[in-house]
Amino acid sequence: MTPLQRVLVTIPAAFLLWFLTFAVHRGNFWLKLSCSALLLALLALKSLLKREEKLFHVRVRFVVVGILSAVLLYAIFWLGREISTALFPFASREIGNVYVTKAELNPAAIGLLLFFIMGPAEEIYWRGFVQKTLSRRLGRTTGLLITSAVYAIIHIFAFNFMLFVAAAVCGLFWGLLYLREGSLVPVMLSHALWDLMTFVLFPFN
Repeated sequence: MTPLQRVLVTIPAAFLLWFLTFAVHRGNFWLKLSCSALLLALLALKSLLKREEKLFHVRVRFVVVGILSAVLLYAIFWLGREISTALFPFASREIGNVYVTKAELNPAAIGLLLFFIMGPAEEIYWRGFVQKTLSRRLGRTTGLLITSAVYAIIHIFAFNFMLFVAAAVCGLFWGLLYLREGSLVPVMLSHALWDLMTFVLFPFN
């Protein structure tokens, strides 16, 4: 099976996993999300470890860029929250609904899952596998836009417009970061740190 064929097979699997995680209210949300992201990453790693080992090379620049980009994205979301809550009456309620699942697990455990599993695993699959594969076949810009769109669309199962917009912004931001740096290290670190700040350390609710 070629990388493109594997992408076309695993994207429906991603939709199913996100549906089971967000729309089926059974089981612990954070554990389901961690398992879903980890499964997608494992499906992608078979191709990446054979052909793309350089994507995981660690450099000081990548660490610095990862940290600074996470802070920048958090600032963008802080500004977005201020604007959206001023313009849309429903925005504050929907932002608050994003944090309802925090009651299902200890904050420290959520932080560990976000930083070490969910953030890195999502980037391995979406940017390292899906975006890279589509970019090689369709071009960098088209690969970026399709991956970012699909990444946003699978979040519709949360039935939360603000979360959908957040996923669209994040997908485009991390996709551009991946294109700029050509490595998964800064993107994984950026995603992991942003998750940690947004959901545990400095939540927007």
